[in-house]
Amino acid sequence: MVNCWIRPERRDLLSGWQQVLIIVLLALPVVATAATTSFADWLAGVKQQAISQGVREVTIDQAFLGLEPDPRVLGFDKKQPEFVQTFEAYLRARVTSKKADQARQYYQENRQALKLIAAKYQVDPQYLIAFWGLESHFGGYQGKYPVIRSLATLAYDPRRSQFFTRELLAALKVLDEGHVPLADFLGGWAGAMGQNQFMPSSFLNFAQDFDGDGKKNIWDNRLDVWASIAYYLQQNRWREGESWGMQVDIAGSVDFDKLMPETVSGGCRAQRSHTRELSLVEWSALGVTPLVVKPDDGRKFAMIKPEAGETVGYLVGPNFGSILRYNCANKYAVSIGLFADMIASDPE
Repeated sequence: MVNCWIRPERRDLLSGWQQVLIIVLLALPVVATAATTSFADWLAGVKQQAISQGVREVTIDQAFLGLEPDPRVLGFDKKQPEFVQTFEAYLRARVTSKKADQARQYYQENRQALKLIAAKYQVDPQYLIAFWGLESHFGGYQGKYPVIRSLATLAYDPRRSQFFTRELLAALKVLDEGHVPLADFLGGWAGAMGQNQFMPSSFLNFAQDFDGDGKKNIWDNRLDVWASIAYYLQQNRWREGESWGMQVDIAGSVDFDKLMPETVSGGCRAQRSHTRELSLVEWSALGVTPLVVKPDDGRKFAMIKPEAGETVGYLVGPNFGSILRYNCANKYAVSIGLFADMIASDPE
């Protein structure tokens, strides 16, 4: 904690920028973290927040009983593959021919249900299988980490405390509403859960009871899983029938720095590496051509700024932004797009 108390008779000795800095520091919120309080005391503060939001005390006490931080979670957080692997390595590990074969089989077997869900939410059905397949290997692996412990660990860490504290409070609401027993409340190391790996806030906002059985069951009910993905995309401005983007060949030397926008709107940090939008004709003039020829309908695409030495890149459109809302990482979103394209290439 910065000690900003200043004796009045000494204030005139400070420069103008120092006085401004002190005013800014005084205005900053104090976040209770490991540097300022113990984990137990911090949990007690979270408990009061949860109670004020309507969560029953008995639910919180059961969830927090014997709770301690999980050091493994912090290790995973610092080594996320989206940020440490190259595009090629990331895609090679996730978008495999074996997984594509499985995806096409699921798509064929469930085509009518998928089309029904896609029509209701005005999305494209191949993406429902793509998200499902990449998030949990078609429901086969939903994670083994206690959601409450993972979120509490990440919320107590000062780097993204505000975000994960909100998710922890949302997770307590999920428990309190009876959607899943505490013993079964497991997920990925960062707190994502179910076959579609929703964060708790996403569950509260987007989970669907598609079959009408009174439960939003993203753990065991595929219809609810696919409908929840569809609703998420719909609410994040999905454009039915439009492509996410395309893989392109980069011939010659393109000065991508000159193509970067002067300002970038707030939101997903991954979009900071997107160029200005250009038409396919304009990209072609720069030596950028699609690897798979597609009809040119005049739409414009941005490009994810390639890594040094890359000769393959990715043009992306508005639907790519919707995918980024699910997971704010360009490599992840490209993997979803390529996987969906592979699924859709399966004949009727």
